[in-house]
Amino acid sequence: MEHELYVFFKLYSEGDEGGDHSARRWNMVENQIIARGIRDSSVIQAMLAVPRHRFVPDEYKSSAYNDGPVPIGGGVTISQPYIVALMSELLRPMRGMKVLEVGTGSGYQTAVLAETGCEVYTVEILEDIAKRARRLLDELGYKNIKFRIGDGYAGWEEYAPFDAIIVTAAPGNIPQRLADQLKPGGRMIIPVGDESQELLLAEKTDEGIVTRRITSVRFVPMTGRSD
Repeated sequence: MEHELYVFFKLYSEGDEGGDHSARRWNMVENQIIARGIRDSSVIQAMLAVPRHRFVPDEYKSSAYNDGPVPIGGGVTISQPYIVALMSELLRPMRGMKVLEVGTGSGYQTAVLAETGCEVYTVEILEDIAKRARRLLDELGYKNIKFRIGDGYAGWEEYAPFDAIIVTAAPGNIPQRLADQLKPGGRMIIPVGDESQELLLAEKTDEGIVTRRITSVRFVPMTGRSD
């Protein structure tokens, strides 16, 4: 594994603007991601490949690879690197898999999933945030992402059903309309709760939605119409 990661690091650091960012990204993956048990090679490669510092405002670039969330404006944050990796791994990403992302935010989670080869359908309710993320993701060259500005509670019925759904803001409970857009056997990773939040893995079975608690988390509240 160490030898493979070194090859990935050398590959993805070529052309990176400044060796310091590459070194900090390597340290992030080694000490925050792998050290905490992330093993999915496509997720590890994606975390090495995506330039996280490009997704944060200039005044926070020095904090881009720190072990924590970073504000990006509008009350929105870019999630802690480990949480991004954990949520991605729990989806079991595969090339060509169709994933609905509710909450584009900075676009960093979107990029990580796109880097694994998934076809990402991302929805963001805040227009300014959505347009900023799209400009950056287009600039970085991702072709396997579709964008929509709208209410995440409604999902994206036009392209349903999805192999997996990832939600990056916290509703009070699992929205039924999102559950309806998940394929049988599909997985949804979602933070649920108000003051006290739990990251849940929901799987669609013949008996309905079965959930498993993963860990305690803190996400911004999900906005939109929950009915």
